[in-house]
Amino acid sequence: MKVPQLVGGRFRERLTRFSCLVDRDEATTLCFLPNPGRLTELLVQGREVLLVPQKGKERKTPYDLFALRHEGKWVVVDSRVPNRLTYESLLTGVIPEFKGYDEVKPEPTYGTSRFDFLLENGEDKCLMEVKSCTLVENGAAMFPDAPTTRGRRHMEELLMAKKHGYRACVLFIIQREDAEVLRPNEGTDPDFSRALRKAASGGVEVLAYASAFRGNEIRLKEKVPVKL
Repeated sequence: MKVPQLVGGRFRERLTRFSCLVDRDEATTLCFLPNPGRLTELLVQGREVLLVPQKGKERKTPYDLFALRHEGKWVVVDSRVPNRLTYESLLTGVIPEFKGYDEVKPEPTYGTSRFDFLLENGEDKCLMEVKSCTLVENGAAMFPDAPTTRGRRHMEELLMAKKHGYRACVLFIIQREDAEVLRPNEGTDPDFSRALRKAASGGVEVLAYASAFRGNEIRLKEKVPVKL
Protein backbone atom coordinates (compact mmCIF):
# COMPACT_ATOMS: atom_id res chain seq x y z
CA MET A 1 0.00 0.00 0.00
CA LYS A 2 1.47 3.32 -1.07
CA VAL A 3 1.59 6.13 1.47
CA PRO A 4 0.81 9.73 0.48
CA GLN A 5 3.28 12.57 0.88
CA LEU A 6 4.20 13.05 4.54
CA VAL A 7 5.62 15.94 6.55
CA GLY A 8 7.26 15.83 9.97
CA GLY A 9 6.60 17.41 13.34
CA ARG A 10 6.63 16.89 17.10
CA PHE A 11 3.62 15.81 19.09
CA ARG A 12 2.41 18.36 21.64
CA GLU A 13 -0.89 17.19 23.15
CA ARG A 14 -4.19 15.46 22.53
CA LEU A 15 -7.18 17.79 22.71
CA THR A 16 -10.17 15.55 22.04
CA ARG A 17 -10.81 12.00 20.94
CA PHE A 18 -10.10 12.98 17.33
CA SER A 19 -7.85 16.03 17.53
CA CYS A 20 -4.36 16.92 18.70
CA LEU A 21 -1.71 19.63 18.49
CA VAL A 22 1.58 19.14 16.65
CA ASP A 23 4.58 21.48 16.52
CA ARG A 24 6.17 21.98 13.13
CA ASP A 25 8.26 24.78 11.61
CA GLU A 26 8.18 26.71 14.91
CA ALA A 27 4.37 26.83 14.82
CA THR A 28 1.69 24.71 16.44
CA THR A 29 -1.04 23.26 14.24
CA LEU A 30 -4.30 21.48 14.91
CA CYS A 31 -4.42 17.97 13.43
CA PHE A 32 -7.06 15.33 12.92
CA LEU A 33 -6.32 12.19 14.94
CA PRO A 34 -7.88 9.25 13.04
CA ASN A 35 -7.90 6.85 15.98
CA PRO A 36 -10.35 6.78 18.92
CA GLY A 37 -8.12 4.54 21.05
CA ARG A 38 -6.29 5.73 24.14
CA LEU A 39 -2.80 5.49 22.57
CA THR A 40 -1.36 6.41 25.97
CA GLU A 41 2.08 4.95 25.39
CA LEU A 42 2.35 6.60 21.95
CA LEU A 43 0.95 10.12 22.33
CA VAL A 44 3.90 11.51 24.29
CA GLN A 45 4.86 15.18 24.16
CA GLY A 46 7.91 15.80 22.00
CA ARG A 47 7.67 12.54 20.10
CA GLU A 48 8.48 12.67 16.38
CA VAL A 49 5.41 12.34 14.15
CA LEU A 50 4.48 12.15 10.48
CA LEU A 51 1.48 13.99 9.08
CA VAL A 52 -0.56 13.73 5.88
CA PRO A 53 -1.35 17.20 4.43
CA GLN A 54 -5.03 17.63 3.61
CA LYS A 55 -6.94 20.18 1.55
CA GLY A 56 -10.59 20.92 0.99
CA LYS A 57 -13.24 23.43 1.94
CA GLU A 58 -14.82 21.03 4.41
CA ARG A 59 -11.56 20.43 6.27
CA LYS A 60 -11.21 21.95 9.73
CA THR A 61 -7.62 20.72 10.12
CA PRO A 62 -4.75 20.94 7.59
CA TYR A 63 -3.18 17.60 8.56
CA ASP A 64 -3.99 14.03 9.61
CA LEU A 65 -1.72 12.40 12.17
CA PHE A 66 -0.32 9.31 10.47
CA ALA A 67 2.51 7.80 12.52
CA LEU A 68 4.67 8.31 15.61
CA ARG A 69 8.21 7.16 16.29
CA HIS A 70 8.27 4.83 19.31
CA GLU A 71 11.46 3.17 20.55
CA GLY A 72 13.20 3.92 17.27
CA LYS A 73 10.49 2.59 14.95
CA TRP A 74 7.41 4.06 13.32
CA VAL A 75 3.99 3.05 14.59
CA VAL A 76 1.13 3.90 12.24
CA VAL A 77 -1.80 5.23 14.30
CA ASP A 78 -4.26 5.94 11.49
CA SER A 79 -6.94 3.31 12.20
CA ARG A 80 -8.22 3.54 8.60
CA VAL A 81 -5.01 2.05 7.22
CA PRO A 82 -5.68 -1.62 8.15
CA ASN A 83 -8.89 -1.69 6.07
CA ARG A 84 -7.13 -0.18 3.06
CA LEU A 85 -4.16 -2.50 3.43
CA THR A 86 -6.41 -5.54 3.84
CA TYR A 87 -8.53 -4.63 0.83
CA GLU A 88 -5.45 -4.31 -1.38
CA SER A 89 -4.04 -7.56 0.03
CA LEU A 90 -7.29 -9.43 -0.61
CA LEU A 91 -7.42 -8.23 -4.21
CA THR A 92 -3.82 -9.26 -4.85
CA GLY A 93 -3.97 -12.57 -2.99
CA VAL A 94 -1.29 -11.66 -0.47
CA ILE A 95 -3.09 -13.27 2.49
CA PRO A 96 -2.98 -17.05 1.91
CA GLU A 97 -5.97 -17.79 4.15
CA PHE A 98 -8.25 -15.83 1.81
CA LYS A 99 -7.14 -16.87 -1.65
CA GLY A 100 -9.71 -18.25 -4.07
CA TYR A 101 -12.54 -15.77 -3.66
CA ASP A 102 -13.94 -14.18 -6.81
CA GLU A 103 -15.43 -11.08 -5.20
CA VAL A 104 -14.43 -8.75 -2.38
CA LYS A 105 -17.30 -6.52 -1.25
CA PRO A 106 -16.51 -3.72 1.25
CA GLU A 107 -18.87 -2.73 4.07
CA PRO A 108 -21.52 -5.47 3.97
CA THR A 109 -24.26 -5.50 6.58
CA TYR A 110 -25.21 -8.50 8.66
CA GLY A 111 -27.54 -8.53 11.64
CA THR A 112 -27.37 -5.05 13.15
CA SER A 113 -23.74 -4.43 12.17
CA ARG A 114 -21.75 -3.20 9.22
CA PHE A 115 -18.66 -5.34 8.68
CA ASP A 116 -15.54 -4.61 6.67
CA PHE A 117 -15.64 -7.23 3.90
CA LEU A 118 -17.73 -9.98 2.39
CA LEU A 119 -15.75 -12.45 0.27
CA GLU A 120 -17.68 -14.61 -2.17
CA ASN A 121 -16.96 -17.56 -4.42
CA GLY A 122 -20.21 -18.99 -5.72
CA GLU A 123 -22.22 -20.02 -2.70
CA ASP A 124 -19.22 -19.75 -0.37
CA LYS A 125 -19.39 -16.56 1.69
CA CYS A 126 -16.85 -15.23 4.17
CA LEU A 127 -17.74 -12.35 6.49
CA MET A 128 -14.67 -10.48 7.75
CA GLU A 129 -14.04 -7.80 10.34
CA VAL A 130 -10.67 -6.02 10.44
CA LYS A 131 -9.30 -4.53 13.66
CA SER A 132 -6.41 -2.07 14.05
CA CYS A 133 -3.96 -2.83 16.86
CA THR A 134 -1.26 -0.37 18.02
CA LEU A 135 -0.68 -1.41 21.65
CA VAL A 136 2.23 -3.79 22.34
CA GLU A 137 3.43 -4.70 25.84
CA ASN A 138 6.45 -6.95 26.34
CA GLY A 139 6.10 -8.38 22.84
CA ALA A 140 2.34 -8.97 23.13
CA ALA A 141 -0.03 -7.01 20.91
CA MET A 142 -3.14 -6.18 22.95
CA PHE A 143 -6.61 -5.37 21.62
CA PRO A 144 -8.47 -3.21 22.43
CA ASP A 145 -6.67 -0.34 24.14
CA ALA A 146 -10.04 1.17 25.12
CA PRO A 147 -13.42 -0.49 25.81
CA THR A 148 -15.35 -1.23 22.61
CA THR A 149 -19.03 -2.09 22.69
CA ARG A 150 -19.02 -2.08 18.90
CA GLY A 151 -16.19 -4.61 18.84
CA ARG A 152 -18.03 -6.94 21.20
CA ARG A 153 -21.15 -6.75 19.03
CA HIS A 154 -19.07 -7.62 15.98
CA MET A 155 -17.82 -10.79 17.68
CA GLU A 156 -21.36 -11.80 18.65
CA GLU A 157 -22.68 -11.29 15.13
CA LEU A 158 -19.72 -13.04 13.50
CA LEU A 159 -20.60 -16.04 15.66
CA MET A 160 -24.20 -15.78 14.51
CA ALA A 161 -23.07 -15.66 10.89
CA LYS A 162 -20.93 -18.75 11.43
CA LYS A 163 -23.95 -20.60 12.82
CA HIS A 164 -25.90 -19.64 9.70
CA GLY A 165 -23.39 -21.11 7.27
CA TYR A 166 -20.94 -18.30 6.64
CA ARG A 167 -17.23 -18.51 7.05
CA ALA A 168 -16.56 -15.81 9.65
CA CYS A 169 -13.22 -14.17 10.48
CA VAL A 170 -11.72 -11.35 12.53
CA LEU A 171 -8.37 -10.12 11.25
CA PHE A 172 -6.14 -8.04 13.53
CA ILE A 173 -3.64 -5.84 11.71
CA ILE A 174 -0.82 -4.87 14.08
CA GLN A 175 0.50 -1.50 12.93
CA ARG A 176 4.05 -2.06 14.17
CA GLU A 177 6.80 -4.67 13.91
CA ASP A 178 7.62 -5.65 17.50
CA ALA A 179 4.73 -8.02 18.31
CA GLU A 180 5.45 -11.70 18.89
CA VAL A 181 1.90 -12.69 19.84
CA LEU A 182 -1.59 -11.14 19.97
CA ARG A 183 -3.81 -11.40 23.04
CA PRO A 184 -7.19 -9.92 24.01
CA ASN A 185 -6.74 -7.03 26.44
CA GLU A 186 -8.60 -8.56 29.36
CA GLY A 187 -7.78 -5.78 31.79
CA THR A 188 -9.11 -3.03 29.54
CA ASP A 189 -12.20 -4.76 28.11
CA PRO A 190 -13.15 -8.11 29.68
CA ASP A 191 -16.49 -8.12 27.81
CA PHE A 192 -14.79 -7.95 24.41
CA SER A 193 -12.26 -10.56 25.51
CA ARG A 194 -15.01 -12.99 26.52
CA ALA A 195 -16.91 -12.34 23.28
CA LEU A 196 -13.77 -12.99 21.23
CA ARG A 197 -13.06 -16.28 23.00
CA LYS A 198 -16.68 -17.38 22.65
CA ALA A 199 -16.64 -16.54 18.94
CA ALA A 200 -13.40 -18.47 18.44
CA SER A 201 -14.75 -21.50 20.29
CA GLY A 202 -17.77 -21.38 17.97
CA GLY A 203 -15.67 -21.51 14.81
CA VAL A 204 -14.94 -17.85 14.06
CA GLU A 205 -11.39 -17.64 12.75
CA VAL A 206 -9.10 -15.24 14.63
CA LEU A 207 -6.01 -14.15 12.69
CA ALA A 208 -3.31 -11.54 13.20
CA TYR A 209 -0.68 -10.07 10.89
CA ALA A 210 2.04 -7.54 11.58
CA SER A 211 2.63 -4.70 9.15
CA ALA A 212 5.69 -2.60 8.34
CA PHE A 213 5.86 1.06 7.30
CA ARG A 214 9.03 1.83 5.40
CA GLY A 215 9.76 4.58 2.93
CA ASN A 216 6.52 5.36 1.14
CA GLU A 217 4.89 1.96 1.56
CA ILE A 218 3.11 -0.21 4.12
CA ARG A 219 3.23 -3.98 3.71
CA LEU A 220 1.85 -6.95 5.55
CA LYS A 221 4.57 -8.96 7.24
CA GLU A 222 4.48 -12.30 9.00
CA LYS A 223 1.47 -13.93 10.58
CA VAL A 224 1.44 -13.43 14.37
CA PRO A 225 0.23 -16.21 16.71
CA VAL A 226 -2.99 -15.50 18.59
CA LYS A 227 -3.27 -16.60 22.22
CA LEU A 228 -6.78 -16.49 23.63
